[in-house]
Amino acid sequence: MTDDDRDGSLDGPGGRRERFALASASIPFRLKVAVVWLAIFLVLIGLFNIAGFNTQFMRDEFRFVLGGLRYTLMMAVGGIILAVLLAAMGALGRLSSNPIAYGISGFYVSFFRGTPLIVQMFLIYQALPQIGNNLVAKYSWVPDGVAGYLTLEAVVAGTLALGLNYGAYMTEIFRAGIQSVAGGQGEAADALGMTYRQKMRKVVLPQAFRVIIPPTGNEFIAMMKDTALVSFLGVVLTSAEIFRRANYVGTSHSRTLEAYVMAAGIYWTLTAIFTFFQRRLDSRIWRGYVRTSGRKRPGKGPIAPPSQGQPGVP
Repeated sequence: MTDDDRDGSLDGPGGRRERFALASASIPFRLKVAVVWLAIFLVLIGLFNIAGFNTQFMRDEFRFVLGGLRYTLMMAVGGIILAVLLAAMGALGRLSSNPIAYGISGFYVSFFRGTPLIVQMFLIYQALPQIGNNLVAKYSWVPDGVAGYLTLEAVVAGTLALGLNYGAYMTEIFRAGIQSVAGGQGEAADALGMTYRQKMRKVVLPQAFRVIIPPTGNEFIAMMKDTALVSFLGVVLTSAEIFRRANYVGTSHSRTLEAYVMAAGIYWTLTAIFTFFQRRLDSRIWRGYVRTSGRKRPGKGPIAPPSQGQPGVP
């Protein structure tokens, strides 16, 4: 008997692989994935038991750590609103033929993409009050209240830094979304006698949002996790977010591992929830714009053939 015959026999390695493949083909893909996740969780539970986690401490302090959720969401929502406004203006400036608008938007994107987010937070939180004090001390015509206006709370300074930083990155997202709209759309608007503002508001931006919204959702999820950096500014506990509270209870009770695991679990759950809704929103936005061929991904719905993707994308 040849080697090929032995590999293809029912008792050989090739035959066992073939039987296993045939048996697994009848099992739904989602069930296979669920089994994999279950195995991972069982391994993690075993590692937690080996590490000797103090579960009683986690149950007692979980409510306190979870209390920072509203401040995390407040900073993330405020930051993403500011980022969207700045990104829209920055994208229009980057596409403008006006040298002033182009120069300002280019400097904004270059600076906030070229410096770390944590440095920007400290610049806003600690450097702005110093600028106000120097202005008041050097120039008599500067009102004394300027120093007070430039002295911000840690939560406000962190939210501003998040919005400014993410707005710089999202500027390129908005610019790409605007440029993805077919040029004939703008020409048709010009032929109808629309002004530039009318063309952008009624024709270009509504179509660009289909491209802009999905990555904007990703940026919001990333920003929600980056709110943990605000804790380094020294936020008071009454307005502390998730990580600040977890760090406080962990160090005060010498249970940092349990505290950080709680914080990680909360962030992970938030990410899973918002990712779910983002996918629903994406599918709703692109409904009617992406044609399908009836082929299906494992455990998913039909997908577009290789030659059919998003409009305007080869």
